[in-house]
Amino acid sequence: MFSDTHFHFENIVSGRGLNGKEILTTMANRDCFFGLDIGTRCDDLLHRQKFIEETAGAELEGKLGFINYSAGIWPDVDEIHDRHRAMKVLEESIAAGKKIVAVGECGIDHHWNPSGVDGRCESDFDKATYEGERELFEMQLELGRKLNLPVIIHSRDGFQDTLDCIKNCGYHNGIIHCYSYGIEEARAFLDLGWYISFSGSVTYTKKAKMEEMENLLRFVPEDRILCETDAPYLAPVPYRGQPNSPVFVEEVYKFVAAARNTTAEALSNLVDENVKTLFRV
Repeated sequence: MFSDTHFHFENIVSGRGLNGKEILTTMANRDCFFGLDIGTRCDDLLHRQKFIEETAGAELEGKLGFINYSAGIWPDVDEIHDRHRAMKVLEESIAAGKKIVAVGECGIDHHWNPSGVDGRCESDFDKATYEGERELFEMQLELGRKLNLPVIIHSRDGFQDTLDCIKNCGYHNGIIHCYSYGIEEARAFLDLGWYISFSGSVTYTKKAKMEEMENLLRFVPEDRILCETDAPYLAPVPYRGQPNSPVFVEEVYKFVAAARNTTAEALSNLVDENVKTLFRV
């Protein structure tokens, strides 16, 4: 069956119109191998775990063994400036949590779109914020090393800063998730030992860029490739524009598999093996 390596149930129930119970039931009925609920704020882990347990209810008791968790701090400007307190809260939540298989998502984001969901402006990133963002990221890389856990990296419009930080720490264990760069950037990450994960955004590729995208999808080695949804964002074609759902991941598999001249089922089995290795599940 198809696997989904990334999903956010907390975001799904916060007004984006998706039914968390239906999603959990569908994944359980599909005998999903692995689902990862990814943290983005220092204090959200225990809330997310409680929500999923309560949403599942008695009907799904004993059927959600596929759900695992990560905990991390997305590079929000407020969290960057309060990073030492945030890291303390994050470590405490991980110590109190269960089924934690990764640190993250964390990383670098220099995508400036004031009207977007993140509301980010380049002017928000003065020297102190820029340096603090890098420090917050490196602190979480070091936490991954301390806990011997892989790190889930968010990197958008910030390749060089991302590469510099992971080289500074020298801890190369985890995923460049929702990958958005080209082959040469992929080569740099792969050479250091990172996995590359593709989301629904690959299905948006325009015809003029299709050959370039297909070359990238073929370039990533079999033992380093993952697929994801990054729900509730980036719903793949034919669901583009709708709130995303983990159950849409099969569309990502179909697209990536076609580029790699294989089947979606074969790619899913391959990803399952990579998940086992990376997350030790």
